[in-house]
Amino acid sequence: MIELKLKQKLDESGRSKYWLMQETNKSFQSVTNLMKDDLAGIHFDTLEKLCNVFECTPGDLLVIRKNSKKKGD
Repeated sequence: MIELKLKQKLDESGRSKYWLMQETNKSFQSVTNLMKDDLAGIHFDTLEKLCNVFECTPGDLLVIRKNSKKKGD
């Protein structure tokens, strides 16, 4: 399963969800959904915004978790 390390990146940078909302122009609910463990997908434009905000590459935000199962699998 591929997971988004958004909470980790926020913690590392000392930033909040509110800051991320402002920087990405996303709603509170959208940012909250991106931080969930059961995220089903992400749009490339959102991934690009996150990379620009954190000054990183997609590989810095995404991780493959082995032996993790999504709900319904």
